[in-house]
Formats: sequence, C-alpha cells, structure tokens
Amino acid sequence: MRTEASGTAASEALRVQLASLKLSHLGEHFESLARQAGAEQWSHVEYLARLIEGEAHAREDRSIQRRIGLARLPVLKTLDQFQWSWPTKINRPQIQNLFRLRFIEEKGNVIFIANVGLGKSHLSIALAHTACLCGYPVLFTTAVDIINSLSAAQAQGSLKRELRKYLQPRLLVVDELGYLPIDKHGADLLFQVISERYERGALVITTNLAYKHWAEIFNHDSTLTSALLDRLLHHAETVIIEGKSYRMKDQIEA
Repeated sequence: MRTEASGTAASEALRVQLASLKLSHLGEHFESLARQAGAEQWSHVEYLARLIEGEAHAREDRSIQRRIGLARLPVLKTLDQFQWSWPTKINRPQIQNLFRLRFIEEKGNVIFIANVGLGKSHLSIALAHTACLCGYPVLFTTAVDIINSLSAAQAQGSLKRELRKYLQPRLLVVDELGYLPIDKHGADLLFQVISERYERGALVITTNLAYKHWAEIFNHDSTLTSALLDRLLHHAETVIIEGKSYRMKDQIEA
C-alpha cells in the first residue's frame, strides 16, 4: 500500500533526477500538473505531453534571453514602438518587409541612411531583437567599438581571435558609421570585417552620410572606400529616412 511518506520520497527522488537532467520546468511543475491531471481526468499521455510542452517552451524562452544577452543590445526596441508619422520621407512597406528577415538567410546587407534623431538606430535594434526571437545569433556594436577592440587585439597579437567575434554571428549590426572620423589603420580593420562577412553573414549598418561621402569616413581613401562599397552593396538594400530629429520634436513644435 502506497503511503504519503513513500509518495514524498518518490517525488523527491524524481525531483533530483530531473535536476540532474536539467529538466527544471518538469521539476517545478510535475506535482501541480499531476493534481490538475487527476482533477480533470487526463490520460497519462496527455499529462506527459503537457509536461514536455512546458519544458520545451521554457527552454525556448531561455534560449531567446540568452541570444538577446549575447547580442549586447543597448536597449530594447520594437517595430511597434517606431514613430512612423515623424519622418517626412520613409518607405514603410520596405522596412516592414525587412522584418521578415529574408536578408539574413540570403546573407545580404541593410544600410540605414538618415540624419540624427530619425530612428535608424531604433530600427536596427528592433531588427536585431526580432532576429534574436527567431533564433539567429546576433551582435550589436558601433563602428568605433569594432575598431577599438580590433586595434587592442592586434597590439596583443590576438587579432584573428577578436575578428571571429564579428564574423560568427548570423547578423552583425554596426551602428553610427561616420559619426567619428576613422584613420587609415581603423579603416583597414573595419574593411576586414566587412570583407570577411561578404556573402557569409548579414550586416545592418546605420550612417548619417550618403554613399558619395563615405570616402570622408575612411580617411579619404577612395580605393579602400570603393572596394568596401563594392562588397557591401552587392547584396544590399538601402533605407533612406529624411526629416528633422525626433529628439528635437518638442522644441520644433513649440
């Protein structure tokens, strides 16, 4: 005859085994779900299916949170939060189509060109977040951070290892290209990243400068700039946003 003590011992033993198998959701919910199963007269198979379904959802949630953490997003932004009515020129269907993420599968690039305060960083963060939700490894960074980290790694003799950090993610987001001047050494390092990712991984870049001014970014090196644009634009979609800074909205309306 099964006693309450033997039932408790069995539950504790099961909980230990589930913990060793890293089935944390099952360990937390198998007893409460068993009571519900008894009350609602589920079959054994239905009870097991509900447990496994919960474990699968919990694991996916943990995976998503892990990808978001590794992506190093500065803040969380979504497409739903974007203020479509503020820019004077924006191609909404084009941008919404990008959120289908086909460009990631096609190892293509997206370049957002706009002045400050028009939401290009918002959209790039939202794209990165959406990619995380859909299972893609992502890294969000700035052009200056890439150059600084690669320069430091090169000085320490570990450039190849540091480069892998920017080459491995399925999606690399490079924010704020062109906001600060880049010397020849920095331009060469950034060129390595873009060149190595060509037809191997997707890129999203935000910049405040039209392509014809990109030589100004790369130390007026027209040869390097042409080679970089040749690779970048071969499989790319350009998103141009025009208007006045949203951060100046209150002053403008006043």
